[in-house]
Amino acid sequence: MTHPLNPHMAATFPPPVMEARRWLQGVSFPPDRPLINISQAAPVDVPPLALRQAIADAAINTPEAHLYGPVLGLPALRAEIARQWSEHYGGLVQESQTAITQGCNQAFCAVMSTLAAAGDEVILPTPWYFNHKMWLDMQGVRAVPLATGAGLIPCAEAAAALITPRTRAIVLVSPNNPGGVEYPAETLAAFRDLARTRGLALIVDETYRDFDSRTGRPHDLFTDPDWDDTLIQLYSFSKAYRLTGHRVGAVVASPERLFQIEKFLDTVAICPNQLGQIAALWGMQNLSQWLAGERAEILTRRAAMVAGFDALPEWKLLGCGAYFAYVEHPFAESSDVLCQRLVRDAGLLMLPGTMFQPEGAAEGARQIRIAFANVDVSGIAETFRRLSGLRG
Repeated sequence: MTHPLNPHMAATFPPPVMEARRWLQGVSFPPDRPLINISQAAPVDVPPLALRQAIADAAINTPEAHLYGPVLGLPALRAEIARQWSEHYGGLVQESQTAITQGCNQAFCAVMSTLAAAGDEVILPTPWYFNHKMWLDMQGVRAVPLATGAGLIPCAEAAAALITPRTRAIVLVSPNNPGGVEYPAETLAAFRDLARTRGLALIVDETYRDFDSRTGRPHDLFTDPDWDDTLIQLYSFSKAYRLTGHRVGAVVASPERLFQIEKFLDTVAICPNQLGQIAALWGMQNLSQWLAGERAEILTRRAAMVAGFDALPEWKLLGCGAYFAYVEHPFAESSDVLCQRLVRDAGLLMLPGTMFQPEGAAEGARQIRIAFANVDVSGIAETFRRLSGLRG
């Protein structure tokens, strides 16, 4: 007997990172050419010792850390987000406009659950973050691709042509995953104006904000006193403080939107991870200098990626920033085939553009994402040595 299966779930593609890991099965890597894993955008190092000690102290000495907490998160963490966001963006963010989630992916799912139902549409620039596409597919919401062209910067005018009566939101990710590009403030403002005029939500995922190469605030969206009538911001503590396993993200939105989001969060998780929230708060209050050092290291690796592709002119660097380089390869085979060959022939694991583009899109066959956050400068140099020796 075959059990029922939700057709939307059945139609959703498998998790790409897990799919790529299966390419490693049966492949041996000699000691002089170990695997270089540049497939996943997540820190693999543990949090700094002082933060781990803060987590341990809370686990031992804070009894409420082991109990249910507020559905929308610890008030102290929400208040700290409001304070630091107001300072960082030069606007006014209130505690009542913040909420904590079990990671930024859950933040996206919670927001989307309040915005779009089956049959509705959401505009996603391509290449898109595959988990955004997966959630929309699971819900029967149509992801409308917005091509970004060679520069990977979306255009509000082009997005306007895609809006229909079923459109509910536009999603932007900056710094971008997978493209690495940092969206200009003018681009974000143009999308805000478009969304507001057309009665849509503008969702801006700033998971990689802490590794933006620019100084000062990256945009002026929060300086608008009425920002929360249109803007919904997503954020992750996983990258900044290496808290991937603790699952701590955030939503910044209107209190009315958070009232609806609370229904989703209470049903799915009841409350965010308590120890993770304590760690995020401690990190925000104590690790600014450490985080500045982490950013500097990522920028050093970014520069090494740019220099490496300058020396490989047959490859085309489309975007580079935060944790990612997004490139166009020079070979005849499709990127999904090429990336499997790279595992066998070069000991390199990276993700093909077919995972970030609509099915059958010609661009996806030519593109590859390289996540360099876990590879130091010497590892990056070795990556380029192997790429330069690859033959078609």
